Amino acid sequence: MGRGPLDVRRGHPLPFGATLQGGGVNFAVVSRHATELSLLLWLGGVDDPVEVPLDPGEHRTGDVWHAFVGGLGAGTQYAYRADKRPNDQPALHLFDPRWRMLDPYGRAVAGLETWGEGRASGPFGRLGGVRSVVVDEEFNWQGDRPLNRPLADSVIYEMHVRSFTCHASSGAAHPGTYRGVIEKIPYLKELGVTAVELMPVTEFEESDHRFTNPFTGEELRNLWGYQPISFFAPKVSYTCDNEPESAVHEFKEMVRALHAAGIEVILDMVYNHTGEGDATGPTVCFRGLGNTTYYMVDSKGAYLNFTGCGNTLNCNHPVVRSLVRESLRYWVTEMHVDGFRFDLASVLSRGQDGTVLGSPPLLEVIARDPILAHTKLIAEAWDAAGLYQVGSFPAWGRWAEWNGKFRDEVRRFVKSDSGMAAFVATRLSGSPDLYRGSGRAPYHSINFVTSHDGFTLHDLVAYNEKHNRANGEENRDGGPDNLSWNCGVEGETDREDVNALRERQVRNLAALLLLSQGVPMIAAGDEVGRTQGGNNNAYCQDNETSWFDWSLREKNAALFRFFRSLIRFRMAHPSLRRSTFFQDAPKGEPPAVLWHGKKRGKPDWSAESRLVALHLPASARDEDVYIAANGHWEPAEVELPRLDRGRTWRIFLDTTREAPADIREPGDEEPFAGDVYPAGPRSVVVLVGR
Repeated sequence: MGRGPLDVRRGHPLPFGATLQGGGVNFAVVSRHATELSLLLWLGGVDDPVEVPLDPGEHRTGDVWHAFVGGLGAGTQYAYRADKRPNDQPALHLFDPRWRMLDPYGRAVAGLETWGEGRASGPFGRLGGVRSVVVDEEFNWQGDRPLNRPLADSVIYEMHVRSFTCHASSGAAHPGTYRGVIEKIPYLKELGVTAVELMPVTEFEESDHRFTNPFTGEELRNLWGYQPISFFAPKVSYTCDNEPESAVHEFKEMVRALHAAGIEVILDMVYNHTGEGDATGPTVCFRGLGNTTYYMVDSKGAYLNFTGCGNTLNCNHPVVRSLVRESLRYWVTEMHVDGFRFDLASVLSRGQDGTVLGSPPLLEVIARDPILAHTKLIAEAWDAAGLYQVGSFPAWGRWAEWNGKFRDEVRRFVKSDSGMAAFVATRLSGSPDLYRGSGRAPYHSINFVTSHDGFTLHDLVAYNEKHNRANGEENRDGGPDNLSWNCGVEGETDREDVNALRERQVRNLAALLLLSQGVPMIAAGDEVGRTQGGNNNAYCQDNETSWFDWSLREKNAALFRFFRSLIRFRMAHPSLRRSTFFQDAPKGEPPAVLWHGKKRGKPDWSAESRLVALHLPASARDEDVYIAANGHWEPAEVELPRLDRGRTWRIFLDTTREAPADIREPGDEEPFAGDVYPAGPRSVVVLVGR
């Protein structure tokens, strides 16, 4: 469309965003305190926009500014300009007519097409030139529907879209993209995971990072993406075509392909803060349209910072609450995703002044929303200001949680800390101390030992200290207490005894994760021994530190096989995927679990005990399963439970054995004759009664 007269009409206040309608586009945006607002349109490839001032008498309904512009279509780039005159509270209302704001409901973003293009000049870098884009949502889904796999039957794989295929060893035709993920679906299927949890894929600016690697001089990037500038637009630089509309199309292609392989898609969403940061950060969208609407601020205009990122989204303000809900609905209805993990979700339980609410409106709206009724909801149940709600996150029977207590207590048990036997038994049971009696079930515990945040599984057994100097912050960043143990040597070593112990410890951690009640989550690359060289905060390492090294698939094939067989075993045994707690077995039926120690039927919960053993008795649905975890540096002989006549114990797993004898395929377990099993030092043993 050229520069001729525009067909501008009153338009409609709903829906928010830019909507294709007959013959044009309807624009609607909320700005309560603005007295002047203009729509900026980039037409016909011209660099300077056409400005369409909106008359508040004609183009405003309540706090919504709106207009219909005829002759526009998909691909139109646009932004907003707002001002307040007079501005009698300049510390609170930060309007500036020089700023160009994205549409909070915009479906695509232009201006960030090339990954890591560089630190552009100007106070806002590349963000000063970003624009929203009108999108045609038409797509051939080929009959795709959300998979609705029961959460109890899930095995989640946390991964980063770019890092997964960016390494030269990936062999991907489209490295670092949504299509690169599609190329690796056969790998995901072979491993056996049922869902991928994608680290942030909504648009962010990776070149906003200001640190430099002190060893190489490399400009560091904001790789992880926990600095969103949009809650709707998928990351355009994760596409092959590097076009804003392609981001929507290629993301849908990825979801469709994953669903066809039986793999669900869970998105890591960051609704607790935005990439606009504190008062010194860029104004890209929210600050320039409604600072006090979108952010928690005090009476002097200072940002309340419960996130550690400079600002806190005002999540329980009605306008923001609606934005979050409509964003979730969009990803479910238009993009077909299956669930969400909410970063620093405890922020969502805070009121507009930062106080912790007993019944947060936003969390209840999400839990009870009919569109989201079958969507997986997973909370990171803490924030950066000390609010820790693991086990107490407001749930309405719907919200699952990243179980940080599982991570910490399993780590401590495996490194042989005292007093952990009873705690680990509770975690193996699905954490009834946290979730029973609150309308939730074992599967509301998302169990993990590692995640993107912290050491990899390999590094957890190879480093006592963090090694983050390459981040450019003199090793100040990243948590200091990792509950890790290096097995006697810090970092990589040629000592065979140390490496053998590390391999066993990795298997012990993996076994406890995948044999526990609840839902296991694996951090990508742990199954092949990926290392970050002891960096426990690799958020800015867009290089081989973070990228998945696919040569490890063959180098550590035995470890991959261990993970794959464990997942298969879990899926073959319903007793490991209970939807009720052990204590809730129906009256009159045999107990769902029997606890043991070195002696049959005599568990030892004392402070010095480092042995946990349990028996899941056979039922109409499953065989007998016996698990013994010995966290002691000395071996232990354990009496096995007696089986019904005609059944014998068979060995599925023993982490003291060298591969390939460490694990069998489900159904092909090794017969064992005897009543006592020798559980080696620092080991996990699994037997099946058949």
